[in-house]
Amino acid sequence: MADTGLLEALLRLLEKVDGGIESQDVAADLGVDHQLIVGAVKSLQALGEVISAQQKSSKRWELTGEGREIAEQGSHEARVFNAIPDEGLPQNELMKMPSGKVGFSKAMSNKWIRLDKAHEGGPRVFKTVETIEDTVRDKLQLVQKGLSAKLEDKEKNELKKRKLLSEVTVKSYWITKGSSFSTTITKQETELTPEMIASGSWKEKKFKPYNFEAMGVAADCGHLHPLMKVRTQFRQIFLEMGFTEMPTNNFIESSFWNFDSLFQPQQHPARDQHDTFFISDPALAHEFPQDYLERVKQVHSEGGYGSQGYKYDWKIEEAQKNLLRTHTTAVSARMLYKLAQQKFTPVKYFSIDRVFRNETLDATHLAEFHQIEGVVADYGLTLGNLMGILHQFFTKLGLKKWVEVGNSGVFRPEMLLPMGLPEGVSVIAWGLSLERPTMIKYGINNIRELVGHKVNLQMVYDSPICRLDS
Repeated sequence: MADTGLLEALLRLLEKVDGGIESQDVAADLGVDHQLIVGAVKSLQALGEVISAQQKSSKRWELTGEGREIAEQGSHEARVFNAIPDEGLPQNELMKMPSGKVGFSKAMSNKWIRLDKAHEGGPRVFKTVETIEDTVRDKLQLVQKGLSAKLEDKEKNELKKRKLLSEVTVKSYWITKGSSFSTTITKQETELTPEMIASGSWKEKKFKPYNFEAMGVAADCGHLHPLMKVRTQFRQIFLEMGFTEMPTNNFIESSFWNFDSLFQPQQHPARDQHDTFFISDPALAHEFPQDYLERVKQVHSEGGYGSQGYKYDWKIEEAQKNLLRTHTTAVSARMLYKLAQQKFTPVKYFSIDRVFRNETLDATHLAEFHQIEGVVADYGLTLGNLMGILHQFFTKLGLKKWVEVGNSGVFRPEMLLPMGLPEGVSVIAWGLSLERPTMIKYGINNIRELVGHKVNLQMVYDSPICRLDS
């Protein structure tokens, strides 16, 4: 709230007039800055109906910093004229004066001075008149006194062109008495307390009226989780590249589709209980495409399709075990098998969904996370195609720095040919985690800060799923 003395001084001025008073006039009468009066008006308005104030805008002329200097010390041309003695002044000395350059030009235009270029000692400046009238200073002083109306528009524009004057918009108030007008300030109560009720003092108190149209405190609202935002952006990139989203609504998977179909041996460490969540009820799966299951069994235990296999006793009991899927590649295997049962056409698949690992929980590891996977199947695909797609994918992502963010490679024929896919069809794939620290730290948009670099995807050299000899 503004100073109480200023508020009461404003109210006393208002009491003396019949209608109202302009806030600019109040500032002039009280000898204070107009902004202080604006603050006082707002403070009085907050007290209720003490005053009524209507805001209005008006334009007025004000002196610039240079204009105020000239109003006090004289124009540049007048200062140059007054600095020249009767015997004249060398031009080079005159130009060293603070007002020399501007003042010399204006004084020459006014014919107050002349320049003798042929003078014996070099160019010399002389006065051509005895006295001058500094009209620039006089006009600026009129504006300073609030009498700019006495100047013609041409004169004002001339001063504005010299950057001595500027036209500004001033917001002021027309102030009138309110229904509760008083020259004394009484603080209004904002709360009715138990003490006021008990003592009856509330009867003599003035209460601040409630503003039922005021905006309330903004209610907290829900927001998309950062992972959901990033997931949406990844999905959009895949769709822009022409990929089709795979159905990933089966969290429970059999070991056959999760491991065996991917040409992962049954004694692989990833299939141990300390890495995988196995399901106790139902513990086993029973429905498999039998001819495909037999081909998978054969390539594991005996070899085939140009491979010697793993040479071990493959057991259906291990393949039947149900588990929480450890990767979405199990979904890719189902989709590729389905593709093999029809006339082959090139496809591009992607998925983004939850997978589960029996890992020790710590600050950077949970028992579940989201895997992002891309799969492309076509004739004659090579690592060059994989690198090209990865370049496009991560360019859209915004990554341009060598950062290890995922795995990639080419699916082995021991995985693809038992499915029934034609010889010559290759499948390239890559995957990464949505929660990986690189993704969380930067996010899709912020990753764009990593400009001027490349992306490094760790290639899977020894994976049973992928090989690099294609």
